[in-house]
Order: sequence, then C-alpha cells, then structure tokens
Amino acid sequence: MNNQSFYKKIRRSFAGMFTILGLLAGMSACSDYLDIVPDNTLTLDKIFIKRDQAYYALADAYSYLPHEERGAVSTWLLGDEYCGFEGDRDWHRSLRIMRGEQSATSPELCWWSGGKGSQDEFPHPSLYAGIRQCNIFLENIDKVKDMGDVEKNDWKGQVTFLKAYYHFLLLKEYGPIVISDHAVAPDAMGEDLFPRRSKVEDCFNYIIQTIDAAIPMLKDDRAGVNEYGQVDKVVATAIKARVLLFRASPFYTNRDYFGGFIDHFDDEPFFPVNDDDAKKKTKWKEAVAAIDTAINRCLANGMDLYSYNRAPYTYDRKFFEENPEKMQTYYNVRMAIVDPWNRELIWGISNLDQHPFRAGELAQGTNIMLPPGYAGIVNQNGNAHQELSASYAMLERFYTKNGLPVDEDRSFNYNERLSIITTPGVNDSAFAGYQGLIQPEAESLNLYFNREVRFYANMGITGGYWRSHENLITTRFYAGKEGGFQTMYGKNYNLYSGIGIQKWSHPETKAGDWSRSVLYPYPLMRMADLYLMKAEALNEYLDAPTQEVYDAINKVRRRAGIPDVEVAWSSPDAKTPNKHASKEGMRDIILHERSIELAFEGSRYWDMVRHNRAISTFSAPVYGWANREETASTFFVLQTKQVNKISSTSLLFPIPEKELNINSNLRQNPGW
Repeated sequence: MNNQSFYKKIRRSFAGMFTILGLLAGMSACSDYLDIVPDNTLTLDKIFIKRDQAYYALADAYSYLPHEERGAVSTWLLGDEYCGFEGDRDWHRSLRIMRGEQSATSPELCWWSGGKGSQDEFPHPSLYAGIRQCNIFLENIDKVKDMGDVEKNDWKGQVTFLKAYYHFLLLKEYGPIVISDHAVAPDAMGEDLFPRRSKVEDCFNYIIQTIDAAIPMLKDDRAGVNEYGQVDKVVATAIKARVLLFRASPFYTNRDYFGGFIDHFDDEPFFPVNDDDAKKKTKWKEAVAAIDTAINRCLANGMDLYSYNRAPYTYDRKFFEENPEKMQTYYNVRMAIVDPWNRELIWGISNLDQHPFRAGELAQGTNIMLPPGYAGIVNQNGNAHQELSASYAMLERFYTKNGLPVDEDRSFNYNERLSIITTPGVNDSAFAGYQGLIQPEAESLNLYFNREVRFYANMGITGGYWRSHENLITTRFYAGKEGGFQTMYGKNYNLYSGIGIQKWSHPETKAGDWSRSVLYPYPLMRMADLYLMKAEALNEYLDAPTQEVYDAINKVRRRAGIPDVEVAWSSPDAKTPNKHASKEGMRDIILHERSIELAFEGSRYWDMVRHNRAISTFSAPVYGWANREETASTFFVLQTKQVNKISSTSLLFPIPEKELNINSNLRQNPGW
C-alpha cells in the first residue's frame, strides 16, 4: 500500500488550505458558486511566492474532486444497482434522488453550490468553488520564483485539466452550465457578476478545448509513487475521450425531452435540436479517434487489462489445483479493482491518510461481518456494516457461462431460475469448473448456477464464497447466518436485499477496527472502460458492426472467460441468433456488457441517460429477498425494497433556488 501517494499529501494539506485559500476567495455577496477574488494581492503573493506554498494551492485544486468513494454522497449509487439499508431515508443521497425526493429548495448532490451529506463529516463540494480555485492558481502560478518552467507548466496543465473536468461533471448533472474561465475581478459588473448559462454544445466545446490546452503541458505519465493520482497525458487523453463519447450520445444530440428548453436571452434551445445525421456521425467519428488515441497512449505507457500474477491466497491453493482456468479468471476479475494502482487503472482517487471509513466507505458499507467460527475478530462492526446491498436486477444482469443474458440463453432454464436447489457434490461431474466459485452440496438457487465468473467475483450469494477478513467465508444470507441479518450493539446489520456486493472488499481487509482495512484507489477511469467505449463509438459511427467492433468488446469478454461476442450470439443457445450483426442489436449488447464489467462503478446510470433509456430502465421498483427470514423457502421471496420515481425532469438536476434568487440571469432546468 502506497501511503505516500499524492492524495495523501492533498488530504493532509486540505485543512490548512481551506483556511489559507479561504482568505484568497471569500464568498461574494452575490453568489455562492462564482466568488470574487478579494482585493488583497499581499495574501496572494504570500501563497504564490515560493514553490512549497504554491504546492498547497495545487493540492487544493484536487481537493474538490467529488467523493465517489463515500456511499453517502456518491453518484455511483444512482441507477438500479444498489439497495440501501432498512429505513434508509437520509443517509444515501443518490437513493433519495432515485426515490423522487430531489428538490430545488434543498437539492441532493448539489455540485453547483456544494452542500452536506447526511452528516457534517460527509460534505460534497461546490465544483464552481473548485473552478474558482483553479482560476486563481492559473492566474498566479507564474509569480512563483523558485520553480523551473517545466515543472510550472506541468502544474498549469494539471490545474487546467481539473478546471475542464469540473465543468464536465457539472454538465453531466445540469446540462447547460455557466462557463467560468477566469477569476472574477472585485469591480466586476454585468454578465461577469451575473453570468448566463451557455448552450450545451458550447459547454462541450469549451471542455474539449481546455483539455487540449492542458495535454501538451502535462507529463507523459506519473511513474513515481509520490505522484500517483496526479493527472498526466494518459489521464487527460482518456477523459477527453469520455467527454467526446458523451457529446456524441443521443441525449445530447437528439432532444427527446428538452427540445423546448429555450434560452430566454436569444430564444435559442439550450440543447442541439438540429443535428442532422451527418453531424451526428461526425461526432461519433471524433469520439472514435479520441478513444483510439487514448488506448494507444495507455498501451505505450505499459497499461492494459489487469491480470493477477502472484500466488493465490492460501485458502485458494487447492481450488487453483482443481480448477486452474476458472480460478485464474476469478482472480483476474476479483482483484482488478482492489489491487492498488495496477496497470489497468488509468485514474483513481484515494484518501489514504484519512479515517479509513471515510477513505473506503463503499468497501466498508458493502463488506459483511466476519461470522463466528473463522480466524479473526468476530464480534465487531468496525469495518463491515452490511448496509449496502445489490438489487435483484443485478443477479439477472450478469451473463450465463455461455456469455449470454439469462433470458437469451436456451441452455439456461430461466422459468425455473427462482427454484431452490442443492448444488452438486465435489465428485459430481456437474460440479466441474465450479471449485472455488460455489460451495458443493449447498442450498442455493438455480439462478446462482451456470453463471459467468464475473457473477461470482462481484456478487455475494447464498451458497457462494466471500473473500475478506483474510478468510474464505461460506455465505448464507439468511437471518442469523453468514452475511445475514443480525442485531449487534443495539443496531440491525443486514444486507437489505439479501444480496451482497463483493466487488469492493479487499481479501486482506481484517475485522475489528477501521485501521485494519486495506485501502486502494477507486477507479475514475480504467482500460476496460476505454475498450468498451471504443466498441460503442465505432458501432455508432459505422452503418453495421465490423470485426473491429467485436475485437474491442472481446478484449473484455476474454478476460472474463466467456466466448467472443460473435461466437456467443451465433451459437444454437442464442434465442436471438446473430443479434450482434445489426447496429441496434450490437448497441444493446455493448451497453449490457458495460453494465456487467463496470457494475457498481457509477457507469450504468449515465449510460442509460446518454442513450435516452433512463426513464424506462429506472422506473421499475428495486427488488430483493425477504432478508429477515431464516429458511430458503421464506428467504427467497421477492420483495419491493424501493420504489423509484424517475421522469424527464429528473434527468437534469435542479439549480438551487438560492442561486436563482441571487442571479436573475440563470434559468432553472425544466420541471423544477
């Protein structure tokens, strides 16, 4: 574990920087998000006179990155993948949004103005405050005397990129945003003081141009451990590719919902409404080129899909002997996220010096407690809350062992998927290939058998295994059993859906105290995403999918140990034979692949928004098992765990009403 990473330096410096830079950019009388630099050049000179002080300003620019690793304020919980705990009304802000509890008076996950999570220690930042700090930095860094031009340009490149990235995150939430390219002067008047929202297309162009300006200034890569997490050319190029993918997506080029959202200053629509087919195709072409550039730059710097190349954990050595191919695949998938700073991670965020609960809340919130009978501290709640579980939809989302959806595979008995079974014994031929993935002769479901390896690596299921607390834990999620409902210290601990999320649990995380957790950076971009982005963009650009489209998605599928896409969908098992041969069919396949490979990583919600599928996809209730029941017959009963309320209004977050009251030039998003 790298305890000297850049993010450690950032968080150490943040408390001091909050005070120091607060002097630089105190809140304006006219806006919470667009602050005026005070007429205090002496203070600025003190910050930007020496490299050491300026370094704090660099760290502060990074400190506004949203805390996606903290479940309470993470946008990764948007969508239909996660299920909160019983009575969860206030803790997880994204789940409140999914339930239709968003408001303009007190908006959830308000990156525009910033705000608090469920508790004061879980704030989410104002990205406009972050942009302001970036502008202050860029306008003053040249004053530093004891820095060379090369290092100074690198710092400029990092902060220029961050400014673009914060604009992009705002665009994702709000659509048309205010472009803030410079710090506002103390004597500002008119539109500088009361800015307007820009058109969506102009926002994208600004973000792309700003990233393009940053890239030449950046280092090629961050090879030194003390620079992990800092932006380099690899990161900037990959994020630019993502921006272009969003720009080309139907939500931003074909207004199904917001064609009537008009800028009252010029009576022009905020969203493009006149993109013809040629213009749409050009956008996809530019996305393909950017993705290819990003992939090539990553490969040139030694990056690619992760593969595990160390000895397996002691408890798995027998399984590796009995089932080497599947177990290698399992480790390739299982460790791709939690193995810190591995070759697949393009950009990650980590807060290694903080209280481990804050640094790894998703891991802590999804981990199960160590059951009695295992080595270690059992009676504990210090790093395993069992409060975030997976929805039932995730159980069906992963493929069968044939690389097909469960309802598209003739060899999978979908109608009997909820039937309770006893898994085959170790000497049964039907158990071959399942050593280490499921327990032999265990009570389970048909739905849990004959699935792809990613299913067992990412999910926690009754009749499966959970690798954490330095133990191989046999799981039964019934009440009072391993991973199931129990009361401890007067509090209920349970996976509300009865379905676990194992993806975030590091196998070496120990029980008993937060400090014994193994921390790792959470992925903001990784290679698998780039390959799937290429498959999507190329498929959209072409009239019909080609082998190049298949090759891109097959890189991910092969690592997962499933057949190539053209093999799977040409087989007799496919209920929709040759679905992969059409552009529309391949689009569905790629989006499905993304929902599996990038499960729980914050991708699916935005994928559905980009393709105008969010309302139809997320309007369904969130289902799970009867988690307080003690037997299979009473436990495996589907229950509604959350009722979602998603409409076109939900797709653009509301600008806080207080901002509209301050700035009459702002127009609220439709429906709020």
